[in-house]
Amino acid sequence: MKLIIVESPTKARTIEGFLDKEYQVTSSYGHVRDLPRGNIGVDVDEGTFEPKYVIPTKVRKRVTQLKKLAQKADRIILATDEDREGEAIAWHLIQALELPEDKVDRIVFHEITKDAIQHALAHPRSINTGLVDAQQARRVLDRLVGYKLSPFLWKKIANRLSAGRVQSVAVRLIVDRENEVRAFTSEKYWTIEAVFSDFEAALIKVGDEAFPKPGMKDKKEAEHIVHILKKSDFTVACVVRKQKHRSPLPPFITSTLQQEASRRLWFSARQTMRIAQKLYERGLITYMRTDSTNISKESLQAARAWIKKELGSTYALPEPRVFKKKSRLAQEAHEAIRPTNPSSVPQSMGGKVIPKLEEREVKLYDLIWRRFIASQLPQALFNQISVDIIAVSDNNEYTLRATGRSTQFDGFLKIWEQKISTNELPPLSDGDKLTLNQVRADEHETEPPPRYNEASLIKVLEEYGIGRPSTYAPIISVIQERNYVERDERRRFQPTEIGEIVNNMLTEHFSQIVDISFTANMEENLDDISQGKKEWKKIIAAFYDPFARNLEKKYEEVEKREFIQKDKETDEKCEKCGKPMVIKMSRFGKFIACTGFPECRNTKSYLDESNTFGDCSDCEDGKIIRRKTKKGRFFYGCSNYPDCEFASWKKPGSEEEEPEEKPEEEVEKPT
Repeated sequence: MKLIIVESPTKARTIEGFLDKEYQVTSSYGHVRDLPRGNIGVDVDEGTFEPKYVIPTKVRKRVTQLKKLAQKADRIILATDEDREGEAIAWHLIQALELPEDKVDRIVFHEITKDAIQHALAHPRSINTGLVDAQQARRVLDRLVGYKLSPFLWKKIANRLSAGRVQSVAVRLIVDRENEVRAFTSEKYWTIEAVFSDFEAALIKVGDEAFPKPGMKDKKEAEHIVHILKKSDFTVACVVRKQKHRSPLPPFITSTLQQEASRRLWFSARQTMRIAQKLYERGLITYMRTDSTNISKESLQAARAWIKKELGSTYALPEPRVFKKKSRLAQEAHEAIRPTNPSSVPQSMGGKVIPKLEEREVKLYDLIWRRFIASQLPQALFNQISVDIIAVSDNNEYTLRATGRSTQFDGFLKIWEQKISTNELPPLSDGDKLTLNQVRADEHETEPPPRYNEASLIKVLEEYGIGRPSTYAPIISVIQERNYVERDERRRFQPTEIGEIVNNMLTEHFSQIVDISFTANMEENLDDISQGKKEWKKIIAAFYDPFARNLEKKYEEVEKREFIQKDKETDEKCEKCGKPMVIKMSRFGKFIACTGFPECRNTKSYLDESNTFGDCSDCEDGKIIRRKTKKGRFFYGCSNYPDCEFASWKKPGSEEEEPEEKPEEEVEKPT
């Protein structure tokens, strides 16, 4: 018997369906060894940084079962995922199950299809120690930062706070953007538009000087120009026709899939990866953690065959479109995220229903399929016309411009829906006289830089080189779970008060931890380790030794009052013991507590006036406040909860509900 071990039962069932009875496929249910939960689990005292792995209690029974199966097998084949995490799981299985090396094969594949599995079985390899070392280095780095820095935050700020190596940089980006928003001063400006019979034109030049961008800041001057133009004659001076094209985007990599699923489907990064994992394990898409846009020759041929058959030869490219590597470290052996079978058309395109797929899985598969097929379709072609119009008045010349665009050939847009503005102009020629209907000065206001949402945060993390395909979703989840950031009504991130306090502390006293360049450089070090170019323990030592010395120094230097205001007195008296109540800070933000602590443990919610929305109509005593469910959806409830159970999705005075977060399970009711 040949035993194949994978991570998940679903993956095991899919693979087993492709093989004969000679093989038994089972799953480890994820990692079988990890660092201990009760202590740091890394040898820092001797400076070896050797991890002290343990088999967690919850998987000991499974490890025993796997050992028994392995003893009965002639060969043990480790078929965990092909990335660092998967390689580490395979290595840990060898250690935990005490497998003899001469009985073990390692196979990898980036899609779960019969051909891919058979090809992998025919080409086994040994464990890639570079990938294992890179995973160990990341795990140890994160453990050292978390276990050493978090107690410092407990002592200097508030109990049970935590610090993370990469997550702290993400929080800093959000705090920096929030500071930009606060510092921004809005300014009014005016643009000038002329309305003709069936089109509009914007003023672009006064005399020889270009009209200022984004517009004119002097309202009176803008109104003066409007007054002049109302009395002017308008003549077409120049008509320019051009053909423009737009190319399709590459097939998805992890970051772009998360961004597009956020924009189009409102999925969080974590949801996207969970759903993609299910699609992968069902054999419907290729591996979903990748930074390569490479596509196999066979899948390109299959896509071209489908395009030619279903859309016609007009839409079939003479040669496959190849995309450049987005990352310098993208591995060409890996592929982009694509459907394993392009002929498995989604329902929205008239395809058959894929059995046992949930609604969200159908939507994500549809997105992946369309993006892949679109990447092998021709460019979209547009006819663009630009018309310059001259108005002469008061010995000055005013130039206005109108632009129009119409679609000549839809190309990839036939499959990939994209918002592209098209507006056609009437037939116009040089010298045509135009009749003015209206001219106006439109008022605008400059806007602050936008807060990050999930899509834009992932994009900027990728641009800075922070994180890798496997880490974007965990980064975004953790910073919210730790209450360092929250999302506003438009699902954009903003820091919480405690998030800003922790960020300010780290920025001032542990600048490396939140330094973008340092974090990006560490990611490159991990990449070099994975390729066998650097030794992982030396990288850890180079980071840890100065970090530990600085931490020891900061315990002596930093005073708690630097970052946390002294408890603020209130006018309230404790209803239980009569002592004064004060405003205190915790990892969840401000709260009101009795000064009789620990004898009296009475606490109350702190009501921030900016977060209250009038009196509660049910109990007539509490205030309506904006709160958040465990799954991230905002609702409005009474400050006297649990004594008053009023709760609503609707903001008081509004008929619109807060948007759903669309979690894996049903959205819970506000409680």
